[in-house]
Amino acid sequence: MIKAALVAIIGFHALIYALQNVANIEAAHGSLVYVMSGADNTAYPDTLFFTSDNPALAWVALAIVLAGEFATAFFGLKGGWELFAARKGDTDDFHAAKRTAAIAAGFALLTWFGLFMTIGSAFFQMWQTQVGDGSLKGAFMFAMASVVTVLFVYHTPDN
Repeated sequence: MIKAALVAIIGFHALIYALQNVANIEAAHGSLVYVMSGADNTAYPDTLFFTSDNPALAWVALAIVLAGEFATAFFGLKGGWELFAARKGDTDDFHAAKRTAAIAAGFALLTWFGLFMTIGSAFFQMWQTQVGDGSLKGAFMFAMASVVTVLFVYHTPDN
């Protein structure tokens, strides 16, 4: 039951983030334009890559973020339900139900580690601004919580 609940929380958490981004779509877009532009990057003002304040590129980035958040939500909620449904089955059925939970954590890592921590933080240096750093800290917490959750779900104690 605990494993099912934790995986469902991955999904619910991602769904909340996705819906909050949709509810604040203009602010989310503006944040991406700001971060991608490199504005106010004073600690490391230069880049070997590129910056962009192109609104269309920020909309594409936001669509990718939302797709990752909604995918994490879908697979997290589905994975939680599958684990809950398999709780009274045999061990093999329960282990098979863990697959969707791993997909949820994979999407969480792609979204919050891949997009926020790698592209946002390393590429666009978002850690240099208050807006970017706040997003980065949240991304780190959720990515790591998702990984720890799935490691816990996949752990099978010796009896």
